[in-house]
Amino acid sequence: MTYAINWDLDSIFPGGSESSELQERMAKLSEEIHAYHQAVTAWEPTKDTAEALVQLLDLAEKIGNGFGQCSSFINALLAADVSDSKAKILSGDLYKKLPDYQLASTIFSKKLTEISEDAWGELIATDSLKTVAFRLGEIRRDGKELLSEAEENIINTLALDGINAWSEHYDTIVASIEIPFIQEDGQEILLSAGQAFNKMMGDPDVRVRQELFEKWETAWSAKADMFADTLNHLDGFRLSTQKLHGVENYLKEPLEYNRLKQETLDTMWATIQANKQPIVDFLTRKAQLFGKEKMDWQDQDAPIILGEMQERTYSFDEAAAFIVENFKKFSPKMSEFAQMAFDKAWIEAEDRPGKRPGGYCTSLPESRESRIFMTYSNSVNEVATLAHELGHAFHSSVLWDLPSLNQDYAMNVAETASTFAELIVADATLKEASTKEEKINLLDAKMQNAIAMFMNIHTRYIFENNFYQARQAGLVSSEQITAMMLEAQKESYLDSLGSYHPHFWAAKLHFFIDNVPFYNFPYTFGYLFSMGIYAYANQKGTNFEEEYIALLQDTASMTTEELAQKHLQADLTQPDFWQAGIDIVLQDVEEFMKLTEEYIQ
Repeated sequence: MTYAINWDLDSIFPGGSESSELQERMAKLSEEIHAYHQAVTAWEPTKDTAEALVQLLDLAEKIGNGFGQCSSFINALLAADVSDSKAKILSGDLYKKLPDYQLASTIFSKKLTEISEDAWGELIATDSLKTVAFRLGEIRRDGKELLSEAEENIINTLALDGINAWSEHYDTIVASIEIPFIQEDGQEILLSAGQAFNKMMGDPDVRVRQELFEKWETAWSAKADMFADTLNHLDGFRLSTQKLHGVENYLKEPLEYNRLKQETLDTMWATIQANKQPIVDFLTRKAQLFGKEKMDWQDQDAPIILGEMQERTYSFDEAAAFIVENFKKFSPKMSEFAQMAFDKAWIEAEDRPGKRPGGYCTSLPESRESRIFMTYSNSVNEVATLAHELGHAFHSSVLWDLPSLNQDYAMNVAETASTFAELIVADATLKEASTKEEKINLLDAKMQNAIAMFMNIHTRYIFENNFYQARQAGLVSSEQITAMMLEAQKESYLDSLGSYHPHFWAAKLHFFIDNVPFYNFPYTFGYLFSMGIYAYANQKGTNFEEEYIALLQDTASMTTEELAQKHLQADLTQPDFWQAGIDIVLQDVEEFMKLTEEYIQ
């Protein structure tokens, strides 16, 4: 079967950035926000009934869904074509509406705090509200920390040309990055950041990887001062906002957002740190297979090709069939969902210039659909990435029938469904290995995820911690930031690499995202959390499907610790849970070391 490699956006709003239907929806959004503001202002929480609160929640849901629909569509336009100037203007027009909605939300949150504890208990116990009691409790908690309505409105308005603008500015700089590359026929072409990264990290030729890495570093370092300005002001705005709210711990926001205890996060990283030596041994062995003493940064994701082995590739259509088939072994519903996503052209996969680097999945709450963005390049890793994003989309799909408040799951548990889907595909490809050399190749491909989670993501967490501490004292120069990154990489990798990526801080989009601080540790959490789920699923087969869906449906309705206790009977504050997931990875390391031993004699 042949599937489209470009996503269908016209079924959302026809006409792209010229869409009249998009303009109509955005205009209607303004009317809805105005009506919500009036209703919230008139609401008397100590006198009105639960029914009045339900009506307010319905109004807020309509606005949230509308904003999500428009935002996902506009961002999709910009991802597919970073030069779409009209889409940039549309993004500005949409986000100009946000402060008015945030003001109404501020009034709502603060009014919730006027309700006494006894009255609150009775209110959220009513049939119409008990399903969203947890989320309402979070909103009420946050309301207690808010400044006055006028002050919050000023902050939210300034954010448009502050933190939001700096995040968008990063995309503008990245769009100007071009990496020269000479093809086999001698012709020089210019690669976009996304194209260059895929080739640099995945090309089987060590010389190509080295050449591109040197040019890659040069390209990002040439604009280091601009990236430093962007990072300084983006996080400076966030720190200033936190200070205005009396928040001294910059981790408070990401921990609360992820519904996670500091104790849980510390335990996870400590357990990983205690198990890093086998991962270092793996990287060193892989480097030796490349004829090097130590692993170089750009070789971490490079394929291992031994003997006469030809690396397995999958066309986009073959990847689709493989994913649908293997999802079915764990969840027929997940498989049917993936088939629908391919059939309906929900995926932007074409490898072409002008696209934003990376990949993501976005939800369209009004049409109850998702869209997936990536640059597909036929490798086993890209099949895993495709499965990863489909896991995100499936997670969203099982929540559509819930109240919108209970669809607001955090990033750490969001990465659970995606990583679970990725594990299914990684193990499936491994089982298909027909030779020892192919098994080594596929074990390495599977291990790349673990290395990213335990080493690369840990680097990002260490760096961001250090940067925030330095930024609290003032602006940080590009030279200082680069030195911080180098130090973080050496700490995370136990100083085991032959070369590092000093300007990784500039090249990594995640440091410049405005809405979620510390866009790093949730990945590692989701990876290890999904390990526990995957082991459990292997025991139960397709009988696991309903339990899995039940877990996903609870991801926005309780703390992460409560979720693990309820569905996995696990205590996340203890190292045992984390060690169990790590042990699964170490089994793959052990098998890899045995299989490759003869190749370094």
